[in-house]
Amino acid sequence: MAAGCPKQYLHIAGQSILQHSVNAFLGHAAIEQVFVVVSPDDAYVAGELQPDARLAVLFCGGATRTDSVLNGLLAIQSRLQPQDWVLVHDAARPGINSTLIGKLIEQVGDHEAGGLLATPVADTVKLHSGTQITTVPRTGLWLAQTPQMFRILPLIAALNHARLKGIEITDEASAIEATGAAPVLVLGHWCNTKITQPDDLTLVESWLSKPVQS
Repeated sequence: MAAGCPKQYLHIAGQSILQHSVNAFLGHAAIEQVFVVVSPDDAYVAGELQPDARLAVLFCGGATRTDSVLNGLLAIQSRLQPQDWVLVHDAARPGINSTLIGKLIEQVGDHEAGGLLATPVADTVKLHSGTQITTVPRTGLWLAQTPQMFRILPLIAALNHARLKGIEITDEASAIEATGAAPVLVLGHWCNTKITQPDDLTLVESWLSKPVQS
């Protein structure tokens, strides 16, 4: 992003990216508590996140996404029952809204494996390997989004299992899948895109000005 601070603290539509993400969860009645995991030496969150009775900041972030998620889950485990649901969200997706969160909760329901928001691949996919370029059939291909919704104890077990086995984990669903379970794919929306490049800021800001109802 070529920014002077972590991208979750950049501002769009008058608030930090992190604040937009948090607002969506605080705005849904089914969410009892929101935990934000940041690094132990984070110097920004106090000034970029508005206090709320249902919001707590955990200074236990790790070197990777997986480390941060697992550290956060372990930090809150004693407050929850083993089969309580947790929704893990990437703060760099500020276009998330309460409608999408509600859709995820409703469609996952009591599914034993949990689920996640995702969108089907619409473009032609090319695999570039050395000098070879191959078209990959896109049928059945989906792009994973967040939040991803799982019961806390099975998710902790899955993340620990992946770490023990040296399995590369790119999201929580991949850890669950490595145990043999099959999470539900719930149709997401492009408003929930991940900010990875400067141009994404303008795109997401346009969605925030006109919230998408999905």
